[in-house]
This record gives sequence, C-alpha cells and structure tokens, in this order.
Amino acid sequence: MLKRKKEKFNLRKQKGWLAGSSATQTICVSFLLVIAAGTLLLSLPIASKQGRLGLVDALFTATSATCVTGLVVRDTWTQFTFFGQAVLLLLIQVGGLGLVTLTSFFALAARRRMGFRDLRLLGESVSAEGLSKATEVLKIVIRLAATFEAMGAVLLMFALVPQFGPEGIWVSIFTAISAFCNAGFDLFGRFGAYSSVVPYVNNYYVQAVIMFMIMAGGLGFMVWVELGEYRKRRRLSLQARVVLEFSLILWVLGALLIGLMEWNNPATMGGLSVPGKIMASLFQSVSTRTAGMNTIDLEACGPVTKLWMSILQFIGAAPGSTGGGVKVTTIAVVILTIRSVAQGRDDCVIHEHHIESKTIYRALTIIMLGAVAALGSAVVVYYNSAEAVTVIDAIFESCSAFGTVGLSVGVTGQLNTGAKLLYMLVMFMGRVGPVSLAISLTAKPDDNKRKVMPVGHINVG
Repeated sequence: MLKRKKEKFNLRKQKGWLAGSSATQTICVSFLLVIAAGTLLLSLPIASKQGRLGLVDALFTATSATCVTGLVVRDTWTQFTFFGQAVLLLLIQVGGLGLVTLTSFFALAARRRMGFRDLRLLGESVSAEGLSKATEVLKIVIRLAATFEAMGAVLLMFALVPQFGPEGIWVSIFTAISAFCNAGFDLFGRFGAYSSVVPYVNNYYVQAVIMFMIMAGGLGFMVWVELGEYRKRRRLSLQARVVLEFSLILWVLGALLIGLMEWNNPATMGGLSVPGKIMASLFQSVSTRTAGMNTIDLEACGPVTKLWMSILQFIGAAPGSTGGGVKVTTIAVVILTIRSVAQGRDDCVIHEHHIESKTIYRALTIIMLGAVAALGSAVVVYYNSAEAVTVIDAIFESCSAFGTVGLSVGVTGQLNTGAKLLYMLVMFMGRVGPVSLAISLTAKPDDNKRKVMPVGHINVG
C-alpha cells in the first residue's frame, strides 16, 4: 500500500509543467529565476552606496551579470556596496557555470541519486556527449573553474594588494572570477566611472593575467580536459582542434587589424610605446570576443575598428565555455562549408571528416537568428536615440549585448526603458543561444515526429 502511494505521488510530481518541458526550457527558466532573485537583491537599499537602484536598472544589471555580459547602467564600484558587489559576483558565477550545473554539483556532493531526466538536463547544461558522461563532466567543470579562478585571484593579488592594501584581495577575487566567466564587470571605477582596465594599460602583468583568465574561460571546459590528457592520448578531437585553430586565428587576426587601424590614433593607442601598442591590441582582440574589458577608449576608436570589433563580438567564444556569441565553431562550420562548395564538394569536410548536414543547418540558423537579434536591436536603439548615437555605435553596442561581451561606446547609459528591456532580451538570447531559446518557446512533444514529404527542387545562385 505504501509503495502504491509513493508511486502515485511520483506520478503526480512528474505531471508538473517542468516534467513536460525539455532540458533547454528548464535551463532557460533557471536563468530567469536567477535574474529575478538578483533583481530583488540589487534593488535593496543595502546593495547601493546611496539610495537604492530603480527596478528597471536593477533588472538590467541582474540580467547583464547572470548572462555574463557586462553592460551596465551604473558603474559597479561607484554604485554598489560590498553586499551589492557580492551579489553581482554570485550572479556572474552562477551565470558563467549555469544554475543547472551548480545545483547538480551540490546534489552530487550531498550524494543524492540523479534520475534519467536529471542526467539529460545536466548533459545539456555542460555540453556532455552522453548521459553516462554527464556527472563526470560536471565534476571536471567545477574543478577546472575553481582551479583557474583561484590561480587568477592569487596572481592578481601580487599586483593589486600592494596597490589597494587588504581590499586588493577582494578586488583580485572579483576580477579573476569576472574575467574567467567572461563577464566584463570590474571594480576599477575608483579611477573614474566606467574606466574598466584602462588604468592598467601600461601594466603588462595585470593585462597578461586577465587575458589568460579570459582565454581559459572562453576555450571551453572540455578543450582543457583534452589538452590535459594530450600527453597520454596524443590526439585531440575534431571539436577541440577546430576551437583551438579558429580561436588562435581570431586572436592574432583581431590583434593585427585593431593594431593597424588604431596604431596612430592619438585618442587610443597613439601615445603608447610600441610594446604597449602590441599589448593593447592583443588584449582588446582577446577581450572583444566575449569578455568586455578594455584598456583603450573605445568611443574614440575609428568606425572601421568598431565594425571589426562588432564582428568579433558577434562570433564570441567556444561551445561549452563561459562566453556567449554564435560561437567560434559555428563560424568555422559555415566558412569551411563555403570552402568545400567552392572546391566542388557536395558536403562540408573538416580535417578529413564529413560534417552532417543538420550541423550546417543549425550553424546557419544560429547566425541568421543572431544577426536578426543584433541588427534588429541596433535599428531600434538608433531610431530611439538618433541624435546621440551613430549607426556604427548602435551596431557595436547591440553586438556586445548579443555576444554577452559588455564592451560599450557609451550607448547603454543613454538607453530609455524600452531599449533597456530590448537589450535584456538580446543578452538572454545570446547567453542561452538563439536556437535553444527558439526551441524552448516553440517545441512541442510531437515536434520530433517526421513526416514523409516529396523532394522539392529549387535552383539557387
């Protein structure tokens, strides 16, 4: 009798709306819940140094932190108390790793048994290839994140503790976690509101540590696992090879083009030494992909530089990382598909591997949806503040929001309430992924049932 009651209880429990939802839907809902909690905490008087943050601004800041973007309507150090900064850091950490990842970790730590649906959800969250690997990948993700963040914090303390005293410990921890999670938030507003890392443009050590943290978070956890096992296995998966090759290409090409275009600009790099210009170019190339920290005045950059940086922001980091954007592998698949077609092939070939057509379709869909989100929001922002914002600045800021980067040329501070709400949606889409968000909103239980249809022929090109 007791067993039957328990079975009936479990059956009723499974009939809840979350039980009928997909893993993608649950992940999206988890982010929304974190944003709601963050909004409440940031709007408390104890979170602000003076007065309290308005509801819309608190919602915008919580969304930006949870989506590890970094766009702000109030300078972090100037606006928030230690409590507010701690809330932001918690949102950044949860957003960077994902709420599902963290809750699953604590469930395993408490030795709670995970069911099939829990494992499926976890696998989707940590980008595991199979359910059997989900718990193993989870432990690796937490271990790597803790290791990198602790390492970055200690390295930064050597520079920041002598400068700020005991407070430098907190600044180092905040900066390390923000950089690893590719969040873009900082506590350097004491040197001037929204100054980011500009005060350290001549401090190559601080820049190098932050760059390493950004790159570590942006490459993806499983790539680091494969690198750690390379001496034993002597091989890398196709995914890891593509991520490493195209990330390196974008870092070098990005630094080269940014350096060439801003080399003699007196408002950005013109006054720096040759090593300083090279370092600033490399830092901006690495950060622009998804981290949102800057050592030069971005508002003073030329329009072509801003356009190039917008492209880098749109591309973003690697899958399974703490960064956003359409992802570097998505761009790689599309570029290499174009190359394959130009060579007369009927399919995409990467390193002598055939890429399935569904992967190519997904890549094209991600890019198209992302472009609509970024350019569509840019149009709305431009026509709502045309007197103060140029077209290229609107595109730059919108790509920053979609790529969850956080770099700003001053547009975010001028947004009205409607534009802020639009950017929140764009940031959320960029963090969970445009296709994942679309699936979570439109997918139905019967969507996977295929219908037999006649083949259609359309001429293109």
